Amino acid sequence: MRNPSCADPARAPVRDAAPAPRRMPGWARSPLAVVCGALPALAFPAPGLWWWAYVCLVPWLLLVRTAPGARRAALDGWCGGVGFLLAVHHWLLPSVHVFLLVMAVLLGLLWLPWGVLVRALLGGAPSPRRAATALVAVPSGWLLIELVRSWEGLGGPWGLLGASQWDVPVALRLASVGGVWLVSLLVVAVNTAVALLLAARGLRSVGVAGLAACALVAATAAWGVGAPRPAGSVRVAMVQSGVYDGPEGAARRLDRAAELTRGLAGQRLDLVVWGESGVGRDPAGDPALTARLTALARTVDAPLLVNVDARRADRPGIYKSALLFTPDGPTGDRYDKMRLVPFGEYVPARGLLGWATSVGKAAEEDRRRGTAPVVIRLPNGAGLTVGPLVCFESAFPDMSRRLVRDGADLVVVQSATSTFQHGWAPAQHASLAALRAAETGRPVAHVTLTGISAAYGPDGRRVGAPVATDASTAVVRELPLSGTTTVYARWGDWPLYGAFVVVGAVCAAAGAGVLRRPAPGRRGRRARTGRG
Repeated sequence: MRNPSCADPARAPVRDAAPAPRRMPGWARSPLAVVCGALPALAFPAPGLWWWAYVCLVPWLLLVRTAPGARRAALDGWCGGVGFLLAVHHWLLPSVHVFLLVMAVLLGLLWLPWGVLVRALLGGAPSPRRAATALVAVPSGWLLIELVRSWEGLGGPWGLLGASQWDVPVALRLASVGGVWLVSLLVVAVNTAVALLLAARGLRSVGVAGLAACALVAATAAWGVGAPRPAGSVRVAMVQSGVYDGPEGAARRLDRAAELTRGLAGQRLDLVVWGESGVGRDPAGDPALTARLTALARTVDAPLLVNVDARRADRPGIYKSALLFTPDGPTGDRYDKMRLVPFGEYVPARGLLGWATSVGKAAEEDRRRGTAPVVIRLPNGAGLTVGPLVCFESAFPDMSRRLVRDGADLVVVQSATSTFQHGWAPAQHASLAALRAAETGRPVAHVTLTGISAAYGPDGRRVGAPVATDASTAVVRELPLSGTTTVYARWGDWPLYGAFVVVGAVCAAAGAGVLRRPAPGRRGRRARTGRG
């Protein structure tokens, strides 16, 4: 019989080896992933902890990298995505009820491949090559998720991570180069570098190098990208009528807006703007209303841009439209809202989901869509052109960019967030105008029916104090104009194209085995035989 002491040491049991660390059970990982995914919500208004954005993904990244397999990593990504969407969109709950959970579960699927990507590049003891790849691939994967969920039919680009930096001057300069997309890339890259610092002691140099690269990009944006050159100014009055509910709410709101507008007489205005749905009848079919709005423009001696939420007189259906009135009457310029809010302004697949109107505040009747953006020239002798957007549309970077490329000197957003008056939505919505201003190099006036109204210069910095949700008032803001064409206005969404290239290259490299981790058994045999 063979003596056990002479047995092959490679096959002999190791009695004193330390026990393998216990893995977190799956039932505990899933709720933890939901919580980790919800953490970024604190970086957005109203909490507005902008600095939190640069570390908010770290717990989620560290959790995913410890997944025992790709399937578990995908599930951690999915659960985190659900948590992210629920937290960022929680203010929708009174309107859509159960659909918020359904939306979060379905859109959370977008994070499935991201979870696999994170584990593949950060899991185990990543090599320097994989760690360096993670610094560009993990942010790129996140950016592609933001791109897909930015489609209007999936809810639009609300809660893009870069939007949390709306009040940070360096981020605004970065937005002028690559839009909110480039800001998101930088934010996720910093999170990835911090995760590397905490996850693998041997790769701290890679994490430090990643943080240094992000700091270099930020410094280049701060000192290397100039602010838009001033080219005069424009005096805009923002009329916020306030909340008026009930059957007579629309008429009272119109009366209040008219009263506030008359109080602006004698202030040398270039434009007066009302919020979304300030007019409940189409003036084209109501001569008395047309005369009233014309008289208001004559009183303040300035063009008046109103927003009509009504059935059009010349075609069937309800439209939300921006119309301009001058002291001489309506100009005939009309912009009909093109991108509508799912469930709020139309019900997708109404034949299947129409029952949503009975459990929430979904639209009883679908609004109709406009067909093209419109740039309106003000007839005041200055040659000033205005590009109108309606509410939800200010979340889309491409819409304001299109207006500026069509010649708009000023972007005006007519909005109403009265349904979400006491939540985070008004502050988040107003903050988006800062990014649109920085991206395009044009001032933006965000004028709401019930607050928050705010104005921003062409550098994205706020001009004057915002008008709170409990105010019913009219304020005047003198906004600097600029003729500077930003890099983003000229080249558009180039960071998205770069993200496609990076993720495609990583997938190709993984398929070729370049980034594949060596099997534990092979690593062990190499160590025993001394072969490298």
